[in-house]
Amino acid sequence: MNIAQAVLLGVVEGLTEFLPVSSTGHLLIAEHLMGLPMKTQQQKDSLIGFTAVIQTGAILAAVLFFLREIVTVVGDFAGGLASATRRSTPGFRYALAVGIGCLPIIVVGFVAKNGIKSLDEHLVAVAIGLIAFSAVFVWAERAATQARGKESLGPVDGLLIGLAQCIALVPGVSRSGATISGGLLRGIDRVTATRFSFLLGIPALLGAGVLGLKDATNNTTGTTATAVATVVSFIVGYASIAFLLRFVATHRITAFVPYRLLVGVGVLIGVAVS
Repeated sequence: MNIAQAVLLGVVEGLTEFLPVSSTGHLLIAEHLMGLPMKTQQQKDSLIGFTAVIQTGAILAAVLFFLREIVTVVGDFAGGLASATRRSTPGFRYALAVGIGCLPIIVVGFVAKNGIKSLDEHLVAVAIGLIAFSAVFVWAERAATQARGKESLGPVDGLLIGLAQCIALVPGVSRSGATISGGLLRGIDRVTATRFSFLLGIPALLGAGVLGLKDATNNTTGTTATAVATVVSFIVGYASIAFLLRFVATHRITAFVPYRLLVGVGVLIGVAVS
């Protein structure tokens, strides 16, 4: 992988990590279009590891963007552990929801990691995920009441939205799309669901990045290319977060459905004629 390819993949990751269009799917599509080698198992593992590592750039952008909120969540959680009075506050319930919501994808990801790695190699799986899960966006928006704000979130919300995040292990689904949809189906307003989605993604994706580091820096991708792509994804990812938070304040996530369908159908056609 050369530096130009690394920069382009960093841009793709930064743009798509937080938008409900599947960053993993877009990276896989981009890698195929670039003709990057994926014939041997080592090459396949390297690209999967590379994807996991450059995601940490975008996630570190989320950490910086939400640093004040993260500090508040940690403080509320610690305060609740130390004080029975603080355990009854909305802040502690929200912090508990975040903590519980992070657990399902860690467990499922560990148990099903080999199956997930296999799926991550196939463009058809990406196309099916993009097309099929778009229906969930429509369902979630039609069912949404948006009657609940941050103060109403609790452990049950965290668990259910965390389980929704597990569906995004299928390429093409989109982690943000799954968790925002889950929030909407729980009656949570769109902006709160989006911010909660970002917080849930931070531990899981940082962990995946650390685990993928060894594979990503072998001879197929290289340390320099991986570092460059990670920095680019950080810069672009920060801008992407700011855009999405403004966008969901006035737009439905179904606005992304036509694009998802277009890319999904395009991939299926490309696979069929290749």
